[in-house]
Amino acid sequence: MSQQSVLLEIYRRLDECYGPQHWWPADSPFEIMVGAILTQNTAWTNVEKAINNLKDAKALNVHALIELSEESLAKLIRPSGYFNVKSKRLKHFVGWFETEGRFNGLKKLNNEMLRKRLLDVNGIGPETADDILLYAFERPVFVIDAYTRRLFKTLNLIDGTEPYETLRQFFESSLVSDVGLFKAYHALIVRHAKEKCTHESSCLHCKVESPL
Repeated sequence: MSQQSVLLEIYRRLDECYGPQHWWPADSPFEIMVGAILTQNTAWTNVEKAINNLKDAKALNVHALIELSEESLAKLIRPSGYFNVKSKRLKHFVGWFETEGRFNGLKKLNNEMLRKRLLDVNGIGPETADDILLYAFERPVFVIDAYTRRLFKTLNLIDGTEPYETLRQFFESSLVSDVGLFKAYHALIVRHAKEKCTHESSCLHCKVESPL
């Protein structure tokens, strides 16, 4: 089987087991960007609590986040963990976002330039940048996270230690460049990571990870 066929077979298994995930849950592209920063090193359930705190405080917008002190912001996002660090990162991000002309200014940039600009922001690494590119700006980039490494190492398709960019290029060069596919694939990998193996014939975990 070609690399493309193998990757599409894994996607088919995931989709058959779990179906549409409707991910990323957010009311706006800006909320997706904030969520991408808050979800660093924490579970999404904790991010939802932090997002709801921001909404309740009417602080989930550029102006409010710029005006809030780091200390006040840290209190609101406390459920997301590492709240002092994330408060600084969010402040850096929204200041940059405002300077760059917000969403309408940034969406004019091509994929490569937009990704470079994002990576230049303090606290934005490759995974967070690609979350923002894919889900907020609808750009066809494949997000690599720990769950992706774990699944494809289990299937003996990677050794799991490859640099981020090597794995991103592996997926993007093997699949048709399609925002919808990349979103669904990433969301399904995350969903699969939450599934526990039951060692039964109906085990979804085993159905996905059976030998190719």
